[in-house]
Order: sequence, then C-alpha cells, then structure tokens
Amino acid sequence: MAGIISLRRAQGGPLRQAQGRPLRQAQGRASQPRGALRHSSWDGVLVALSVVHLLVLVRAPSIPVIGIALWWNANTIAHNFIHCPFFRSRGLNRAFSIYSSALLGIPQGLWRDRHLRHHAGVDRPLRWTAGMLVETAVVGAVWTALAFVAPVFFVSVYLPGYALGIALCWLQGHFEHVGGTTSHYGRLYNWLFFNDGYHVEHHLRPGEHWSHLSRLPRAGARTSQWPPVLRWIDSAVPAALEWLERRVLRSAWLQRFVLRAHARAFRALLPLMPSPRRVTIVGGGLFPRTALALRQLLPDATLTIVDAQPANLETARAFVDGVTLRHQMFDAATPDGGDLVVIPLSFIGDRARVYEHPPAPAVLVHDWIWRARGDSATVSWMLLKRLNLVRR
Repeated sequence: MAGIISLRRAQGGPLRQAQGRPLRQAQGRASQPRGALRHSSWDGVLVALSVVHLLVLVRAPSIPVIGIALWWNANTIAHNFIHCPFFRSRGLNRAFSIYSSALLGIPQGLWRDRHLRHHAGVDRPLRWTAGMLVETAVVGAVWTALAFVAPVFFVSVYLPGYALGIALCWLQGHFEHVGGTTSHYGRLYNWLFFNDGYHVEHHLRPGEHWSHLSRLPRAGARTSQWPPVLRWIDSAVPAALEWLERRVLRSAWLQRFVLRAHARAFRALLPLMPSPRRVTIVGGGLFPRTALALRQLLPDATLTIVDAQPANLETARAFVDGVTLRHQMFDAATPDGGDLVVIPLSFIGDRARVYEHPPAPAVLVHDWIWRARGDSATVSWMLLKRLNLVRR
C-alpha cells in the first residue's frame, strides 16, 4: 500500500512527487499495462492485495477482520474489476472472478449484473448465466466445507463477520447516493480506497479506469466532508448540536460558559479584519451567543440573525434587543450584503464552498477543533470547537 499515490493534481501548484519522480511521469508509467494486465500496472497492486486479503483471513480470522475486509474489498478491488476487468485474457478474468466470489462469499457475476443495472438506472429481471451458476456453486462449496470442518467458527465468527461486511456495504452504497450521488475528496480515503471517493465522476464515466478519476473532478459536484460509511454524521451532528443547545437554554452556568468561550475567540480574530458595519449571523437562533458576544465587541455594527426555524428566532428574541431577526434559509452560493458573515458548526450546506468562495468580504466559520483554516482561534477544547477567519 505504501507505493500507492494520490493521482489528484494540485490546483494551480507544482505537481507532487511520487517516490522521487514527478507525479506526471509516475502517472504515465503507471498507466502503461504490462504483461497480463489490460489497463494499468496499478491493477497488479489490487490483485496482490486480494491475495493479502486471503492471507489475513487465514492467519487472523475474526468478526471485525472478516467484515471490514469484505467491505473494503467489495468497494475497491471487486468494484474496480467489475468496471474494468484487470486482465487481457478472458480466462484469467474468469478465474479471478471465481476467486473473488469464494473470497467474499458473493458471486461476482450476480453482483456485476445488479451493479450495472444500478448504473443504468433500470430494474430488468436477472438473467442467469453459466458463469453465475459456477460462482454460486463455488460459494456454496466454500461455505459447506467451512460448516463441516469448523462448525462453531462458521456460525459464531464467519457468519456474523459476513453479516457485518454486508451491512457496511449497504451503508456505503446508501450514503453514496442518498439525496443524490455524492463525492468525497479526502486524500486518505481515496488513497486507501483507490479513488472510490470520486463517485460523481465515476457515475458520469463508469467505464473510466479508477486511476484516472482524480484527473476529472466535476465542478459543482455534490460533495461531503465524510467518507460514505461516516456520512450519517452529516445529519446526526446538527441534531446532536441542537440537543446540546437546548441544554444550554436550561442552564445559566452553561450560558455564561459558552458566551465567554465564544467572546474570547471573536476578540482574537476581529482585529484581523476591517471593523464590520453589517454582520449576518447564520443559524443564530436558540441561545444566540454570537449575537450577544458581537453586540458587546461591535457596538456600532448592525447585527442580523438568519435562521430557517421560526421557533428558534422566537427563542433568540428573548435574549437580544436591537438585532434584526430574519426567517430564511441561508444560501452560501449567494453573496451576502454584509461585511461579515458568521457560519455555525451546525451549518446545513456546503462548508467547503464557504471556505473557497466566501459569501462576504470576511467570514468567521465555526468548525471542529482539528480543522484549522486561515487565521484561527480555539473556542473551547471541551466543545471541540474553533473559529476560522477566511476572506475574499
């Protein structure tokens, strides 16, 4: 795995180095198929890793190893093989498909038929082929042998691990497409999963080799900051943050704590920008700590709270005077008329776009403490939160 490089090109900067060679040169060499391989020498790495998968299962079988390995292989090696079979020889491709069927416990012909129907957007009846029957028979033979030789292991370890892997595969597929096909451009994920994060790009060109997808980023693609199996966080985090907000509303001590922490971060960053006259606070309902802090720090500025929930605005009204309350869904793609926009941690929208194309001359973005961007100040380690300043 150490030799696998991210093939994504740096935006507007010099090409990264790959094992001491320019990335463009490394790409050119890697794209030349050798020997039995049809598309790229990098596919040899995938074939080798499928053997590593087998060795790991033999040497250290356990529920998490079986489940995670199945999920990873299905979404990297097996998935790429479905779209671009690795070998020039039809016989070698047939043999590798049978091997993968036995290794994963999933007849690859069946999965290929189902997966290509997904790409085509049709729901035609399954048509069995001789290859599918052979692969199904091989899976059945492997399972029968395991159940006969090691019945306790088969029931208590293999089957639960297999179920875990299938569940992770379902989670992966669901969150890659729920609400629309979504890409994830995280470097670590795409290094470990062979550019699987370029999912919008893959659906636009399903026959494109995986090593080329990072060269074809889709402008305006729907994206997530989370890999697919963690993408539930996109919806879970706002719900959890709202629950915490409601706890703050019930405690005067918590209100003082969060107000002091936020005011300290604002005080550190405000001197780094021209003094704003108009400030838009996004999602500032419930306990409006940002409005309360900025009213003290920017007494001459006009403050506006924008919130999509009318009930939140009514709650905020009890804490602030002289602040405009606007019932609206904030659109980060539309330039804001204010001099400063404040984005909350629970922001519903494309946070990456806010960083890349600020909707105002200055934007203060609440983010997780490990995501420092631009000029940054810690809000609170206890809250795992920081404040980042970005400018146009």
